[in-house]
Amino acid sequence: MKTAHSVTDLVRAGLMSPEAGEAVAAVADRYAVALTPYLLDRLAGAGPDDPLYAQYVPSPEEAYTAPEEREDPIGDGVRSPVKGIVHRYPDRVLLKPLHACAVYCRFCFRREMVGPGGEALTGGELEAALDYIRTHPEIWEVVITGGDPFLLSPRRLHGIVEALSEMPHVGVVRLHSRIPAADPGRVTGELVAALKAPDLATWVAVHINHAEELTAEVCAALARLVDAGIPLVSQTVLLKGINDRAEVLEALFRGLVRNRVKPYYLHHPDLASGTSHFRPTLAEGQAVVRALRGRVSGLCQPTYVLDIPGGHGKAPAAPAWITPDGGDGHRVEDFTGRIHRYRG
Repeated sequence: MKTAHSVTDLVRAGLMSPEAGEAVAAVADRYAVALTPYLLDRLAGAGPDDPLYAQYVPSPEEAYTAPEEREDPIGDGVRSPVKGIVHRYPDRVLLKPLHACAVYCRFCFRREMVGPGGEALTGGELEAALDYIRTHPEIWEVVITGGDPFLLSPRRLHGIVEALSEMPHVGVVRLHSRIPAADPGRVTGELVAALKAPDLATWVAVHINHAEELTAEVCAALARLVDAGIPLVSQTVLLKGINDRAEVLEALFRGLVRNRVKPYYLHHPDLASGTSHFRPTLAEGQAVVRALRGRVSGLCQPTYVLDIPGGHGKAPAAPAWITPDGGDGHRVEDFTGRIHRYRG
């Protein structure tokens, strides 16, 4: 079985009827499609109500672009001093060595930038990006993203990690990947070994949105990373109709922690073109986060964040639990919703 890259492939795989394929043809022409053999097997017989199906299979709703949506919703372009680098925060940068992914999520904030033709940086472009990091000693953390860096060969990936390890001011490399959940067989011992280099702390952020993604194969891939001494955190996007209920996120975050993955960020969906059907309101998101507070421990609590459009970085988006109450007093809400007065 091969990766599905087109509507024709999805119809052939039984994931949509020919009529449904015609309805999403224009969407698939604009936004890349890819489902790995692992996902095709996992989704056999599934339909739009399946939480994984809705994340990967194109929908006619993507043809609508809301007025507030934009091609570069978080402002990567305005913060890119060199091709392949985004420098949004003083002490860290994004390094994007390629703009291709093993799968294409239908809510992706970089959906206008990734896909076929999203080639890797050339040798010269990659060296220029690494030179930028070398000559900026304030950079302590490098986030390797893209595209999905786990698509790179272990040899090339290790070359990047090793180059970063030789920069005395770089202390941490963090790799962001959807592959452990979307193509877990790719997380081989060779790939895991490629992520490590002397004098550099390697972390991996895995993108997982629903507990049903935590299959035996995915859990084994996560274990290969953790057992090699690589700490894992997770990134989850809050998706309307998929995981925007407290009990659904509770199952996901408990599942992640049980697999030694610390829930890190719960992202409010970005204003990417054609994604409004995935986006709850901030008030709805805050209500879900509030409901989680009394259901799971701090180990299972990610930070709910909004990426400010225009390249201004992330802002915590959680509801306020403590508010001023005049003078030196405050109103404090506990996890049951009861209000307490605090002075001091």
